[in-house]
Amino acid sequence: MTRISVNVDGTTYEDDVEPRLLLAHYLRDRLGLTGTPIGCDTSNCGACTVDLDGASVKSCSVLAVQADGRAVTTIQGLAKDGEWTPLQRAFHEQHALQCGYCTPGMIMAARDLLRENPHPDPDEIRQALEGNLCRCTGYQNIVRAVLAASGQQAPGAAPAPGPEVGEEVSA
Repeated sequence: MTRISVNVDGTTYEDDVEPRLLLAHYLRDRLGLTGTPIGCDTSNCGACTVDLDGASVKSCSVLAVQADGRAVTTIQGLAKDGEWTPLQRAFHEQHALQCGYCTPGMIMAARDLLRENPHPDPDEIRQALEGNLCRCTGYQNIVRAVLAASGQQAPGAAPAPGPEVGEEVSA
């Protein structure tokens, strides 16, 4: 067992963990933060994306011991006092979810993009989210939500046409 101290959503936790325990399983099973879903356990789908010290990571590809002494923000840590962030609100208002399974990872990855580039264009959004899979929405509303959260699009407006997330983009 290895002793870790990790700050998750503003609360510091100290636990003894198996060195091979994945951060996704630590968050869900040990801390009860089930808002971080495990979609594939292979880092292919991005559903388990969280923020680790200011960068989005797929928590199924990070060991809990690697989070020792670091700060983790999950989807559950975004809303303060029950108030959604503008990005969460945009996902709701733009109907950027259907089953909702990929939504936490999409929001966390989009949040990382908007920190780096507050006004991305649709192609930049698609490229930033290509590591996150959605099997329900077709991505257009997800792109629309990120544009709306960045203040670049009026509610209900369609995003500029472009390739789907994950589709090859020629230079």
